[in-house]
Amino acid sequence: MLAPDLDSAHRILLTGIRSVDWQSLTFAGERHEIDFRFAGPNARAVAEQFLVGLADAEFCISGHIVADIAGTIAAKDGIESVSVAIEALTISEN
Repeated sequence: MLAPDLDSAHRILLTGIRSVDWQSLTFAGERHEIDFRFAGPNARAVAEQFLVGLADAEFCISGHIVADIAGTIAAKDGIESVSVAIEALTISEN
């Protein structure tokens, strides 16, 4: 997901993370919200590349399944800065 060729002019900052318990009639898990800020030249393009393939990605998290994950470019913070919000639902395998 992360572009390995980012130069020092680009920054990806974790700006927030929240998790809350979630359950349905048959499953239990957690809903996660993760916020990032991308800063630097072409911040929007870097953020878009970060999100490519996210919904189809395979995750290996012991005891959990990523049932749903999506990311959006939430806001443009400035000329060289954008915010990205990722929401994920993990289901306990137990």
